[in-house]
Amino acid sequence: MALLENLVLVFVAGLVTALATGLGALPFFVVDDFSDRWNVALWGLASGIMVAASLFGLINEGLAYTSGGVPTLMVGGLLAGVVLVEVADRALDAVDIGGDEDAHDSHRDAGPRHDADRGSDGDERDGAVHADGGHGDHAMEAEAFAEGDLKKLVLILGILTVHSFPEGVAVGVSFAELGLEGGVPVLGFTVPLLAVFMTAAISIHNVPEGLAISIPMRAMDVSKWRMVGAAVFSSLPQPIGAVIAFAFVRWAESFLPFGFGFAAGAMIYLVATEFVPEALETGEDLPGDGYKELLAGLAVGIAAMVPLMYV
Repeated sequence: MALLENLVLVFVAGLVTALATGLGALPFFVVDDFSDRWNVALWGLASGIMVAASLFGLINEGLAYTSGGVPTLMVGGLLAGVVLVEVADRALDAVDIGGDEDAHDSHRDAGPRHDADRGSDGDERDGAVHADGGHGDHAMEAEAFAEGDLKKLVLILGILTVHSFPEGVAVGVSFAELGLEGGVPVLGFTVPLLAVFMTAAISIHNVPEGLAISIPMRAMDVSKWRMVGAAVFSSLPQPIGAVIAFAFVRWAESFLPFGFGFAAGAMIYLVATEFVPEALETGEDLPGDGYKELLAGLAVGIAAMVPLMYV
């Protein structure tokens, strides 16, 4: 019974990260325009938090479980995390669903940029899709939701399972010490501080991810609540990945260093290859190409996390 309760808690934590993706669509309920400046800063904040949690949380925990002073399992986990993300990216690149090129072209044309779309500070307004295909990675999902294409949505969910699995794994592994001393009380459970931070980090990352999904849907006049649903849908595999990872590290405690390393490797590689490029693509029309906003977000995220990791 205790194991079942733990699994439910981990699933709920993963579900929270998925629901956070829906927050990215909420700005369109109250405003017509959304500043790229804040979006880039939010990507930077999420990246800073995740890198700090990985370096000072997951890797530290992995080293603590290493015996003999040689972190072979943890290093192997780091490499395995990198390989999984790279393989997932290549698998996504290889997927071709009929009509994608037309969809991408229509989304490129759907959001032409004019001077009127910019604020006085040079931010791009009106959620316009970049002329070079910015946000194009989410166009396929946007089109499927707009058309209500069930077959395409099922295929996309399978793709998203591969894409979101590392983030769910990070949440699940961070709960490895659930119930042990040194955690914080949450709903009658003693939750590791690392799990709280990792859940928050993935949730914060999912907000701009949800916004990026919503932008092309807005250009297609999709309803606001359907945008929220699409954003949450994109992260539904995360609670499943969290439960699987948690069950594995609790069942095979000797592999804990591998699990911590795996989650850290996947998170850091995701930040380097997806989050930062996404932020820079979003901010390419800002003064300085968005580097200032990105670095500010990174600095705030790291500065906020590091002291808390050593409380």
